[in-house]
Amino acid sequence: MNDNGDPNSLPPQARKGRGALSNRSGRFEAETREAFDDGWGSLDELPERVPTTLSIDTAKTVISYNQSPDVPFDRSINPYRGCEHGCAYCFARPSHAYLGLSPGLDFETRLFYKPDAPELLREELRARRYRPAPIALGINTDAYQPVERRLGLTRRILDVLQETRHPVSIVTKSALIERDLDILQAMAAEGLAQVAVSVTTLKAELARRLEPRAAAPRRRLQVVERLAAAGIPVSVLVAPLIPMLNDEELEKILAASREAGAVDAGYVLLRLPRELHELFAEWLRRHEPLKAERVLLRIFEARGGKAYDSTFGARMTGTGAYADLLGQRFKLAYKRQAFPGAPDFNLSLFRPPPAGGQMDLFW
Repeated sequence: MNDNGDPNSLPPQARKGRGALSNRSGRFEAETREAFDDGWGSLDELPERVPTTLSIDTAKTVISYNQSPDVPFDRSINPYRGCEHGCAYCFARPSHAYLGLSPGLDFETRLFYKPDAPELLREELRARRYRPAPIALGINTDAYQPVERRLGLTRRILDVLQETRHPVSIVTKSALIERDLDILQAMAAEGLAQVAVSVTTLKAELARRLEPRAAAPRRRLQVVERLAAAGIPVSVLVAPLIPMLNDEELEKILAASREAGAVDAGYVLLRLPRELHELFAEWLRRHEPLKAERVLLRIFEARGGKAYDSTFGARMTGTGAYADLLGQRFKLAYKRQAFPGAPDFNLSLFRPPPAGGQMDLFW
């Protein structure tokens, strides 16, 4: 029997290599989808694996701007919509509802990409009114998710940024970033590139269930080590911290990251906006049934009695006793590990792309 009390309604089904258990309808849909046992053996036909499909995103611009005081950048580029890493907690899942798709399985299996992103970037950097500031690459969804290995879209974007000597910051949980060490190392030598590696847990078994297609925790620390050895300023983002699942690992993750060569660190408390609340609750009840309700209760306590509070200044860290304790623990551990902090970006080297084969003499 499912949560709605219908004996014929099927419980969410785990699929190999996928994080979401269901394909709940997005908030803009007029109808809802629900798995149902019709008595004709249809359960035997449920596929064990759900294939990934790719479609072209026809966006006319590639740089997105924001005015949020909670993030250290005002512009970003996301080459992909949807993410095959399949992280059960991903805050970007609700964005798939704008496409008429589910933030559940659709988000991690029906992907969109911008094949002309490098060309669009050139046009936007060429605009006379453009002034350089660090571009955050792959913030909504990982720019180094598995499909990037085949498409190479992120590398082409980096080529444009290197050519124009434009500063870039990257957040990823993928070892594929090592493919682009040559570009990142050259840019970092001029103060133009920094990387943050997301490390959610050091427990391989938990990571396998939470982030089914992302790099293993040990491999991510190896990425930190290799980036640092190449002279690239690398930070670690402990995100998200989930009550009673990985929050006790905060100090251990910071210590392991510092030992690997990280120069800075940050953390984010789990956020459950819109459809993500029910999707993550499904995941908890399936994978952590004995902890599920206590985890959700603690999240609500840290979010003012709601699944999510979008208030600036609180949405990343929460409020209340539990959130305050996390903040204190982070500050103490950060100080204990003596993180030196990331260096400033160099904004003085930027040169816009050439127009008509020649540099703009009046820039």
